[in-house]
Amino acid sequence: MSVLIENESKPATNGVESMFAEVLADVLRVDRVSVDSHFFDELGADSLVMAHFCARVRKRGNLPSVSMKDVYAHPTIRDLAAAALDLAPATAAPRATAALELPTPTNAREYVLCGALQALFYLGYSYLGVLAATEGFQWMVAGSVGVESYLRLVLFGGVAFFVVCAVPIAAKWLIIGRWKPQSIRIWSLAYVRFWIVKSLIRANPVGYLFVGSPLYGLYLRALGAKVGPGVLILSRRIPVCTDLLTIGARTVIRNEAIFNGYRANAGRIEIGPVTLGRDVFVGEATVLDIETSMGNGAQLGHSSALLRGQSVPCGERWHGSPAQRTEVNYVRVPPAPCGTLHRARYAGLALLGILFVHMPLLLGGLDLLFIAVSSLIRGLFVEALVFSVVLFFGVVLVGLLAVGIVPRVLSLFIEPERVYPLYGFRYTAHRAMVKLGRLEFFPLLFGDSSYIVHYLNWLGYRLRPVEQTGSNFGSEVITSNPLLTSVGSGTMVADGLNVVNDEVSSTSFRVSRAAIGPRTFIGNDVTYPAGGATGANCLLATKVMVPLDGKVREGVGLLGSPPFEVPRSVERDSRFDHLRTGEALRRGLAAKNRFNLQSIGIFLFTRWLGVFLMAVIDLAAIKLFYGVFAHTIMATLFTLSTVVAAVYYALVERCLEAISPPPPAICSIYDPDFWWVERIWKLHPFHFFHIFNGTPFKNVIWRLIGVRIGTRTFDDGVYISEPTITAVGDECVLNERSKIQCDSQEDGTYKSGPTTLGDGCTVGVGAFVHYGVTMGDGSVLAADSFLMKGEHVPPGARWGGNPAREM
Repeated sequence: MSVLIENESKPATNGVESMFAEVLADVLRVDRVSVDSHFFDELGADSLVMAHFCARVRKRGNLPSVSMKDVYAHPTIRDLAAAALDLAPATAAPRATAALELPTPTNAREYVLCGALQALFYLGYSYLGVLAATEGFQWMVAGSVGVESYLRLVLFGGVAFFVVCAVPIAAKWLIIGRWKPQSIRIWSLAYVRFWIVKSLIRANPVGYLFVGSPLYGLYLRALGAKVGPGVLILSRRIPVCTDLLTIGARTVIRNEAIFNGYRANAGRIEIGPVTLGRDVFVGEATVLDIETSMGNGAQLGHSSALLRGQSVPCGERWHGSPAQRTEVNYVRVPPAPCGTLHRARYAGLALLGILFVHMPLLLGGLDLLFIAVSSLIRGLFVEALVFSVVLFFGVVLVGLLAVGIVPRVLSLFIEPERVYPLYGFRYTAHRAMVKLGRLEFFPLLFGDSSYIVHYLNWLGYRLRPVEQTGSNFGSEVITSNPLLTSVGSGTMVADGLNVVNDEVSSTSFRVSRAAIGPRTFIGNDVTYPAGGATGANCLLATKVMVPLDGKVREGVGLLGSPPFEVPRSVERDSRFDHLRTGEALRRGLAAKNRFNLQSIGIFLFTRWLGVFLMAVIDLAAIKLFYGVFAHTIMATLFTLSTVVAAVYYALVERCLEAISPPPPAICSIYDPDFWWVERIWKLHPFHFFHIFNGTPFKNVIWRLIGVRIGTRTFDDGVYISEPTITAVGDECVLNERSKIQCDSQEDGTYKSGPTTLGDGCTVGVGAFVHYGVTMGDGSVLAADSFLMKGEHVPPGARWGGNPAREM
């Protein structure tokens, strides 16, 4: 039955107002709406409803286009129509725009040939690795004892380390030579060469060991990058097209920044330069697209992006996605004495630590465990069982003890708000705390349950007093310093929270307390820096940039990058509030805890079983095969163990999806159907898929766990949260760290809906596609964009920004 909404406001005074009112009434399924009624406060609409309104306005053709940002800025029909009419002449005026390039077609023959060549390379590389490792270990280590054994382990570990370090460098120069700006057709032979070099660089652990060290700059120079002195790179996202990367002296690149030097777009790999001048600052969780640059002394704030062609002039500060000028200063720590000798000493000690401590402990520890198990137990399966139990649960137990004890000990040497030079003892202690605070396994184990609160308390977070909801934090929560991280009472975090409580320059660092206010809700993929200007009762929407300037926001919502204010919540989102208090909460929480405890048990069992399967295959390779073809069989088995593990974890999720109910459209977090959703999140095998990135086999894996994905789709590292309600068309392009998330959680309410990508769509690097979204054939979503729930992107359109709109 329709509802009549009216008040004493004036009637519509122009045609745009009348048509806007007509469209909104149709979306709300009422007879009519007042042009002066507030969309959220009076009409009870939410962002999903208003996204549908914007999509229908665009489809009308005879109306000025409006976006969700326009809706929030002008929350009545009268104000929105006036704003749209003011913008209409500028919109209609002729302007120079870049035409959207047509997708580069692919073909089935190249697709199959590419997959075959990639599989052969993987097998061949594994064979050579196994051959070198087994022969070298036998020659250098076997039969030695005591000090001699340690010295041989150091020698073997040192040789292995330098070989592993040299392989991607040599491969890059032999296979590619120097990278040049170009486009490469995906699945072609040229693409196979690109993929081989990219895979070797990304799979090499050496680069990750060098992060935060002066050695990282030397490693990038060996790969062809132009890196000046005094550069500090904290991001683990190793660039690929290094010859086109220029980083000036004393530049700082923070954690999770992406500066690949390439992107996948419309059926091709596009390679282009990234140029950073001297004394540049690149903030946390940023994206630098190809053909971007920053002048000397320029700054780019956190949660920001430079899109293709953007350039920050010398000395200017920019932020947002796409970035725009700001007055906010993101370099807030003064310099400290840190000379060349200081850096060289740190680099030398780090290298000695790898050669004389890390490598011998790793190799010797595994060898001792294998010998101990083999000497006490006979039988392949029993040996694999004991080996996997000791290895898996031993590492879990030691890790759990370390994350609670080590940060507390190291914090005794680091005083908050005090400036320290880089590359000293305190910097080493700080980097160790950062690594422990960014471990992914334990938040995944305890997240989306009541037990995550106890884990974070053990880690050092200040959470008291805790209002337990059973979903206080998701499965991805990291921090730079757990002992200086505070989260107020009643706050809930969906997933992907990154708390940044350290500040760095090219010569110094300091740690500060980062405090999130009480009764706050934080969406997905939010970076929260120390000094964030938010207080109590805030909504921090997905991918929002947390402001550092202006008044402290309280009782409001923030959306976008740069952020703007939106309603904290709407009336229709409070329908389940009665389940969050009193006896209903007690019963619901108790039942949820029991279910989540079972999920934790299933997680540990299935993860251990995967380790057991790999142990069986690897031990069989070591014990059972001798003779002429021993190395070939051994290499094949070692290779298969990794593939079997990925397929096994995919089958685990598929089985759970088969017995679980479908994701509900809307429900309370105390609804058992939602608990099944949390269980599938916990057991999602995404972290085991990286070896398949950029290959045809990735599509096979996604189909195995329920995604409806088309032919010849290119996946360079997308995350899909709800496989069974996600559809991806033929020949789509999904870039690194992009995400398709067909659900959301706000306070105590869960919502979901299907998302569909048409044929030939492109989702940019780090872009986020929400639920209920439709992208038309051939449409493009730019890097680091946030495509909000319910949006409809027309075929062939190019959208971008946070929140995304037509570009």
